[in-house]
Parts: sequence; C-alpha cells; structure tokens
Amino acid sequence: MEGDGKLEAQIEVLLNVEKQMRQAGDVAATRKAATDILQLCFEARAWKTLNEQIVLLSKRRGQLKQAVQAMVQQAMQYIDQTPDLDTKIELIKTLNSVSAGKIYVEIERARLIKKLAKIKEEQKQIGEAADLMQEVAVETFGAMAKTEKIAFILEQVRLCLDHKDYVRAQILSRKINPRVFEADPSKEKKKAKEGENVVEEPAADIPSLLELKQIYYQLMIRYYSHSNDYLEICRCYKAIYEIPSVKEDPAQWIPVLRKICWYLVLSPHDSMQSSLHNSTLEDKNLSEIPHFRLLLKQLITMEVIQWTALWNTFKDEFENEKNMAGGTLGDKAAEDLKLRVIEHNILVVSKYYSRITLKRLAVLLCLDIQEAEKHLSEMVVSKALVAKIDRPMELPPDPQRNNGAQSCTKGLEDFDRTTLQYSILRNKQQEQKLANLDSSSCTITICLLAFLVVGVSISSPIL
Repeated sequence: MEGDGKLEAQIEVLLNVEKQMRQAGDVAATRKAATDILQLCFEARAWKTLNEQIVLLSKRRGQLKQAVQAMVQQAMQYIDQTPDLDTKIELIKTLNSVSAGKIYVEIERARLIKKLAKIKEEQKQIGEAADLMQEVAVETFGAMAKTEKIAFILEQVRLCLDHKDYVRAQILSRKINPRVFEADPSKEKKKAKEGENVVEEPAADIPSLLELKQIYYQLMIRYYSHSNDYLEICRCYKAIYEIPSVKEDPAQWIPVLRKICWYLVLSPHDSMQSSLHNSTLEDKNLSEIPHFRLLLKQLITMEVIQWTALWNTFKDEFENEKNMAGGTLGDKAAEDLKLRVIEHNILVVSKYYSRITLKRLAVLLCLDIQEAEKHLSEMVVSKALVAKIDRPMELPPDPQRNNGAQSCTKGLEDFDRTTLQYSILRNKQQEQKLANLDSSSCTITICLLAFLVVGVSISSPIL
C-alpha cells in the first residue's frame, strides 16, 4: 500500500507538470512528462495503472499530437515484457483504442493490430485474426515504408487463405503490383524527402524486398492451387526461379524447375503455355534433370504418345514430388496429365489427317469411340481446334430400317399421290357442275324461242 501511495504521489506531481507544459505549448516538456509517467508505472509493474494513465493523458484537453505519439510508441515497447497473456492483450487493446482515428499514429495502430492478430492465430481463432487484419488499409499510409506495407498485405492474404476465404484473398492480393518487386531499393533511398511526409524505417522483423517477392508468389501458388490453374502456378514458380538467391543455389532451383516442368505439362495448350514451354526447353539448367527435358520434348514433338508408356516412365518422378519443396502437384494432377496427353494426341492427328473416322481416331488415342468423341468435342468447344463430325457417315447400314433419305423420298411420293387424287376429284366435280349449267342454259333458250314464235309480249319480269 505504501508503494502504491508513493506511485500515485509521483504521478500526481508529473500530471501537474504535464498540464503546465501543455498549456504553455512546450512540446518537448509535455512529451517528457507523459513518457515519465508511463515509465514510473512500468517500473512499478502497475499494469492497470499504466492502462488508466494512457487513456487519461490521451483524453486531456488540447493534448499535443507529439505527446500522444510518444506515449503510444513507448508503451509498445512494454508489450513483450508483460507478465501474462491477459495483461498483454489488455495493453494492446488500450493502445489500439487510443490510436484509433488518429492519422499521426496510424503506423503504430497497424503494428498493434498485427500483434493482436498473431495472438488470435496462436489461439486457433483464424477467422477473428483475419477480420482484425482487414480493418487496416495500409496501402493508404503515406509514412509507412513500402516493404512494411507489402508485408502487412501479404499477412492479410495468408490469413484469408488459412481461413479458406479465397475471394477476399484474391481481392487483397491485387493491391500488390508484381512490378514493385523489380524496383531497385538503393534508388528508392536516394529520393528527396518532401516536407513532413517522411517515410519511417520499417520494423526490424520485416523481410527484404526479394524475400517478400518469394513469399508473395508462394501465397499465389496456394491460391491458384485451389482452382487447379496450372498455368498461373507455373508462372509463379517461374518468378521464384528468377530470384537471384534461388538461382544461385542448386538445392533451391532444382525443386522449383521440376515444378515448372510438371505444371507446364499439366497446363492446357495455348499460346502462353507454348511460349513458356519453348523458353523452358532453352534453359541450360534443364540438363541437370534430363528426365524432365525428355518429358517436355515428348509433349512438344508432333508424334502420338502412348499414355501407358509415358506413365510407366515418369510415375516414380511424379509420386516423388510430394517429398520435394512445394509438396504434391494436386489431387487431380494424374487425371489431368492423362487428359493433356489425349489433347496432345488429338492435335497431332489434326495435323496429319484432314478426314478420319471416329473408329480410327479412337484406336490412335487408345480410347473407345464415345470417349474419343467427348474429348474431341471439348477441344472444339474450347476453340483449341476446328473440327466437324459427319454424323450420317458414322451410322451403320441397317437393311431392316430405311435411312433418312429413303424415308424422305417415300414421304414425298405419298404426298404427290394424295395431291393427284385430290386434283382428279376436283376436276370431276367441276365437269359435273358445268354439265348441269349447260343443260339449264339450253332450257331457258328454248322457252324464249317459244315465246317469240307465239308472239307473246312480256311486259313484266317472269317470277
């Protein structure tokens, strides 16, 4: 109790000093008085009093920005020295509430949020950690170093991927332009500082730009693996392969180059895939893994590949990928590899044949007719090639059943016969009407002649 009373007395004295200096507008003295109060609380291990004084000093009327910034920065140094986890979380939340909405401590608030999210992650609360990190939009922080911004966004992406939130992970990843990794850090430091917008040095635990590049593409590989986008995965591995630290170490670039070859083979055929295929074949390092050079050669040579022979040759290498860096190629990789071989064989057939029966195509592809037609139709729909199926030619002859042409001819003959009979009937009816009309006309004429001969005059119409 005596120690607590002494601490309160010392804090009261410093609070009076802080008030006088604040009202006088003395920035340095106000900052020193505020930080001295926090230091007394820390040395006395009075964590509850420390939190109370931080809130009290930040809410004082007309409190200087520099004093609040100095308090937050000093209190952040005490976080790792807290006696237990609850005290640590309480201090972080106090500092977070004090720095909320204040642009001059936005960097400190981002670092606090990152620490709190790490604690949540360690407690297996991945969803809460991801939500916490998404509260901060570091891309708008002008004073934060570029590498620290990238590291923060990558942490946001990683937590979203761990939480299986792939849509949000994609949105966050688009905040990073891959061209930023090609910038020269030495030139960035030579830029002139304008006004007070001074870029702060990144935290000590922030990786370098090239290390961030590798982390970025590893996260994008995780994202594209979810949708089995093999070509984009291959491009990500290609970017990692070009990093100088990776290319200089065979223990690092050999597994990466193996992955590039596998994902090239698994990618559907298009112009970009063909370009990457050719550029990879020209790589001199490919001679260190001759099996994969042979694999790429087979799939670029316009010859039909026997699936069973190819699988028996590369099955061990395929299954060995799970023991290499990057892990397995995916659950559907084996099925997709067979599909790519079938598509390659169809392209080869399309080069050498202008017309071919489905039966012969099925023999060349080592498939039945229905599967051959299915794969051919899928390639036509995806516009990988142009083809037409002459369906009537594929129907087998059946003497018991008329074909389409015969049925059509018979129908036309029946129609003509019915039309002819109807025409004949109409002609007979017309002739009968004409005959009746002629007889009536003759009767009227005879009557008129009789009247004329007798000399009867007709003055009124005959009814």
